[in-house]
Amino acid sequence: MPAVALHTEAFVLLKHPPAEKFQRCTLFSVAQGILPIFVRISQAGSKQRQVLDLFEEVDVQLESSNQGRTWFLREVRVITRAAAIGRSYEALRAASAFAALVARNSPDPESHAKTGALLRTAFGAFASPADPDAVLFKSMYRFARDEGHPLPQQWLPSLPADLRSLAEHVLRTPLAELDPARLKGPELGELQRRLEDYLRQNTEILLE
Repeated sequence: MPAVALHTEAFVLLKHPPAEKFQRCTLFSVAQGILPIFVRISQAGSKQRQVLDLFEEVDVQLESSNQGRTWFLREVRVITRAAAIGRSYEALRAASAFAALVARNSPDPESHAKTGALLRTAFGAFASPADPDAVLFKSMYRFARDEGHPLPQQWLPSLPADLRSLAEHVLRTPLAELDPARLKGPELGELQRRLEDYLRQNTEILLE
C-alpha cells in the first residue's frame, strides 16, 4: 500500500525523550488537531537534519505507511521561532505548562482555529517581557472558555471581590499595560490555583 503524505502548518507542543532512532513529538495543527509524530534522529555524518524545537510554528511534510495511524517527519520549515522563551526559566516553565495542557486536551474541531490563534498569541507573549504567570493565567482561561465552559458567567462571579477585581484586570488589560504592582503579591498565584480547581471539579479538562 503506498505511503500517505500530509502537508500542514503546526505548533510544536511536546518533545518526548528520544529512542534509538526516533524522537516522538506532539504537534497541533488547525487543520488536523493534535498530531503525534516521529522525527528521525540524525546520525553522525548524515547530511539530513530534521529538528523541531518547542513552541515553534512550523510548516511540515509528513508521511505515513499505515493510513495515518503513525506519522513521520519528512521535511520542516520554521515559520516562527521561539528561542526567546528558553532564555527565561519562568517563561519556559509557564509555556511548557500551557503547551502540555493543549496537548493533553485535544480541542474540539470547531475550536481549532481559535486554539491556533491562542497558541500563536501565547507563545509570542511568553517570548516577550510580559509576566509569564499572567500570560499562563490568561491563556488557560481563554482555552477553557473557547472550549465552551462558562467561566465568565460562573467562575468569575464566584470569586471574592479582591480576586475578582484582579482577574478582571489581568483578563481585560493588554499585557503591556498590566499594573506590575498588582502582579507581585500572592494573589495571582491564588487566582491560578482557583482556576485550576474549578476546571478539575467542573470540566473534563485534564490538568495532569
